Amino acid sequence: MAKGDIMTPPGTGYIDTLTPSQTATLKEVWSIIFHIADTGEAIVPATMMRDVEKEALSGKGSQATTVQAAAKAGWFTGNKSVQAEEAARAEGYGTGMAKISLQDLGLSVDKLRPILWDNVMGDHPDSLLLRFIRARKWNTINALSMMFKAFKWRLDEDIPAVKYSSDIQLNQQNPQFFEQLEMGKFYIKGTDVDGRIVAYLNVRLHHPGDQPPKTLEKLTIYVMECGRVLVEHPVEMVCLVFDLTGFSLSNMDFAMVKYLISIFEAHYPESLGRIVVHGAPFVFWGVWKIIEPWMDPVVASKIRFTKKDQDLLEYIPAEHLPSRYTCGKDKYEYKYIHAQEGENDHMADTATKDRLVGEWKALMWKFEALTREWVQASAEKQAEAGRTEEMVVEERRELAKELRKAYFRMDPYIRARNLFHRQGVALPDGSANWTYDN
Repeated sequence: MAKGDIMTPPGTGYIDTLTPSQTATLKEVWSIIFHIADTGEAIVPATMMRDVEKEALSGKGSQATTVQAAAKAGWFTGNKSVQAEEAARAEGYGTGMAKISLQDLGLSVDKLRPILWDNVMGDHPDSLLLRFIRARKWNTINALSMMFKAFKWRLDEDIPAVKYSSDIQLNQQNPQFFEQLEMGKFYIKGTDVDGRIVAYLNVRLHHPGDQPPKTLEKLTIYVMECGRVLVEHPVEMVCLVFDLTGFSLSNMDFAMVKYLISIFEAHYPESLGRIVVHGAPFVFWGVWKIIEPWMDPVVASKIRFTKKDQDLLEYIPAEHLPSRYTCGKDKYEYKYIHAQEGENDHMADTATKDRLVGEWKALMWKFEALTREWVQASAEKQAEAGRTEEMVVEERRELAKELRKAYFRMDPYIRARNLFHRQGVALPDGSANWTYDN
């Protein structure tokens, strides 16, 4: 791990706001990703390991202690930490070095790069990595472990299929999918005082036995993946409003709460900017005592409780708040707009699709090459080539912008349109156009 700040001081930790030590950590993560993407494995120094992994690799204590420490670390399982060090030694590396293998992680070289870039979408590629790095407090190996596990989850759950499918297809595959969308149980509208998009969850509309749990999981992923295109740099997080008006114990779904907590903490890190729990009745506080211990302290620290509608104005401007709340001025009423005839005709144009995908991939490879230079080239080699790191950084910044443009040119040909396109909120260039009826 890079030396220096291990937390994220205010005003740092994001694109264009990185401190020198944060930049060094980002470079480390990219460097290891390239090694693994090229060969399926990487040799990692113990100085980059978690404390428990260092203990496992150091040989201190009994064999049982070493194996337990390795298993607890979560990077390897069983005695993989010991095997990893032995594999590194066999290749001439010293004590305290370990070989990380994609095979041990349940991944493969041919799947790693596609799932990485599929997850990047139209974001700056550094932004995705930084989400995991910040979530793991700038520890290189912890961040990589978390990220690879998230990639494995995306493959196992076939998240790309959910993301690219039309709502019609998802409804055919998941019973009562449309019903969930139509009732307004979960919808996104507008932004909060910090410019974050706001997702409203009307808990009173939910009853655990009314729909299959898997349908709810697919719905959650679908809405999150659709909503991702509405998040624009420099705002990278969302505000969740859990509206508990009219809540009773019949609405409580502990399994779904656990699922939401797990995906936000493990698979969509650094996505939650604020959670507003609104209008909680007395009966909720007994439930809260059960839920609170499940949460990561960082996530729990982002929760705010509001009692009266007026209290919501501290977090959401009145002009943006739906008028269903007494102090809200936006006369918006949620209504799900179903697919429009011909909205996905672009997806049948395979010739244009192939051309645009090819253009995007060419920029992707160019970005990777430039990033390799950024993380691997020494100042001396760059000077010999008549280049400086500042020049490379600026080229990467401009290339990331071109990548984003190329992604959204390609997007209509690879991904079905959704509610936000039909509402006119999601624009062709990847920006969001929120309108309010005041």
